[in-house]
Amino acid sequence: MGLPVVHLVTDRTLVPDLAAQLELVLRGLEPGRVAVHLREKALAGGRLLALAEALAQRCHAAGQLLLVNGRLDVAVACGADGVHLPASAVGPSEARRLLGPGALVGVSCHAAGEVERARAGGASYATFGPVWATPSKAGFGAPVGLDRLREASRLGLPLVALGGVEPALAPLAFAAGASGVAAIRAWLTGPDPAAAVRALLAAAPAPGRLADHVA
Repeated sequence: MGLPVVHLVTDRTLVPDLAAQLELVLRGLEPGRVAVHLREKALAGGRLLALAEALAQRCHAAGQLLLVNGRLDVAVACGADGVHLPASAVGPSEARRLLGPGALVGVSCHAAGEVERARAGGASYATFGPVWATPSKAGFGAPVGLDRLREASRLGLPLVALGGVEPALAPLAFAAGASGVAAIRAWLTGPDPAAAVRALLAAAPAPGRLADHVA
């Protein structure tokens, strides 16, 4: 399974109706280029699963992917295309065994050593950041910056840059070796979220869809 170049992370505090927002921003996009990350730590049990099923339906109708952050059980139950795990969670290979061999399994990383461990553990990709300052990643300390992104990208695991990524900055992340970019506010706030997503996609180097990473 190829790695989409744009990863859209959810936040219900910014847009309560995520399903409607997805329909808006995914309309007309080339299939397989976007992964939506369901990341709603405040939701548990049935409410989280119901939201996951609603988002999965809309993602798949648009030819895009749904990943569930931190909840392998919900990913399995809703038929998600993969899961995104914290560095301390179950290993990527075990997660893929439960989800199926074609599942995307990502790991959150903030340093080169964590990227190396994720690669050795069988991850499909890792998020890396925060590259730039952002309120959602303030607890992780100072931004890692483009130089550390560039160094980590040489370790052989596709990296998705996150943290303060805006359409104007996305080309810098790709130029530093990122295989994809992740965003929260870029697609949930602003006057034209759909245009922001298209701008993030346009920032990706040709051909715009990265080769498969075989774990």
